[in-house]
Amino acid sequence: MDLQLRDKVIIVTGGAKGIGEGIVRVLAAEKAIPVIVGRNEIDNKKLCNDLSAETEIFQIKAELSNPEENEKAINEVIKKYGRINGLVNNAGQNDGVGLENGNYEKFMVSLHKNLIHYYLMAHFALPYLKKSKGAIVNITSKTAETGQGNTSAYAASNGGRNAFTREWAVELLPYQIRVNAIVVAECWTPQYEKWIATLPKAAEKLKEIESRIPLGNRMTTAEEIANMAAFLLSEKSSHTTGQLIHVDGGYVHLDRALLMKE
Repeated sequence: MDLQLRDKVIIVTGGAKGIGEGIVRVLAAEKAIPVIVGRNEIDNKKLCNDLSAETEIFQIKAELSNPEENEKAINEVIKKYGRINGLVNNAGQNDGVGLENGNYEKFMVSLHKNLIHYYLMAHFALPYLKKSKGAIVNITSKTAETGQGNTSAYAASNGGRNAFTREWAVELLPYQIRVNAIVVAECWTPQYEKWIATLPKAAEKLKEIESRIPLGNRMTTAEEIANMAAFLLSEKSSHTTGQLIHVDGGYVHLDRALLMKE
């Protein structure tokens, strides 16, 4: 399907690896102009080099946990292209700041790493999204709905991301800016692979997790998240806003009794 994203300037935070990389690759295939915003310039440039033959692509080195760098990143996009057609808030990390073993300092650092920049990037991009009647896609996690244990800050951040999605969808109705979220559960990324490797009997644990995913008993891929993101950024989803869409093979909502069936 042609999503009519050609030449649309779309920012993807954390776009060099994992889900962000998947989104950038799908946008490149659609001939959009992805702008990777992330802290690791080497990773940013590597993906740009990989995709430069497919489409125009740009990268900005920015530490988004630093509030000032959010505005700087938006300004660099405008200096380069003069427009913004879409924003994908994706950057973040499940950093394990819990209740019992956490503290104020770690909690606040995690909020800046996982939530505050979602607000700031949207805030600074808004004047340009108003002009383009663009779209915002927030990547969020099941942890806000299911809990996980020992990850209070990350769960709170994702609860905030979900709330932003609904709140912004309401606030931005007059500008015809659509805002939606993709809720991720068990998605195979380098970060997830690194986490699995820290567990005892990692291969067995991975197999156990996969067995609990109803559709196909397998992990969601970054490309599957990316396909939904591209759809939500496009005019093909022109009457969809304020939605929390679970791309998770039924992991969060389908009946657990399914796991008992042979």
